Amino acid sequence: MFRRSCLIVFFSFVIILLPAKIYAQQTDSDTTESKGMYHFRKWAVPGVLVATGLYVLTDDAQIDRFEIVEERNEYLPGFNNKLDNYLQFAPAAAALGMSVSGIKGKDGTGNMILKLAKAELIMMAVVYPLKALTKGARPDTGARTTFPSGHTAQAFVSAAFLDEQFRHKSVWISIAGYATATGVGVSRMLNNRHWISDVFAGAGIGIASYQLSSLTHRYRWKNKNTTAFIMPWINPSPQGKQTGITCVATF
Repeated sequence: MFRRSCLIVFFSFVIILLPAKIYAQQTDSDTTESKGMYHFRKWAVPGVLVATGLYVLTDDAQIDRFEIVEERNEYLPGFNNKLDNYLQFAPAAAALGMSVSGIKGKDGTGNMILKLAKAELIMMAVVYPLKALTKGARPDTGARTTFPSGHTAQAFVSAAFLDEQFRHKSVWISIAGYATATGVGVSRMLNNRHWISDVFAGAGIGIASYQLSSLTHRYRWKNKNTTAFIMPWINPSPQGKQTGITCVATF
């Protein structure tokens, strides 16, 4: 049952995401009407994911989140892998790495960074207040911070970022990004840190956050030359070591 549940999660993401993403490649030269339909489908994807997460929270849901956790505890009680802490950033790191190395994305490196930074702020502005409002208990510790999954939201922000910037190079880049993000969501359940409802909602929020960032960015900065510079810093003050990131952008 547990293995079947994990497969349900993985293929649910694939069934929802891939048709829309592959369809995106066919709209560049299509009519305005077909592009309008694409935009509807584009926003429908995160909407369906969030709605699925909310549906699983109901008592009548066909997917029993409690049973999935019980099966996990029976078959993989000692599973503990921290890889999802790093994989959540992998698609975004890959996109920025390709851009810096000379493989051109949809936008220049500066605009890419600005879009991603704005998406991160949007995602955090949604995820953390929701955690505080819903106060759902985590399956492992019972801490009231389970819904939605922040790791999954971050992973799908990264995947949506990679998809937009490099889908014109190959659909397999988009597939790899979303497969990685899906793996993060499954890992959060295998680690017993989240319910399946948290993962679905986190995925939808992540995708929607980047799409909103891209939508608002396109009209303001599309035709401007933008450069950006990022540098991490460490300040070993007497009060304790302080760290941060300095971002400088010019237009």
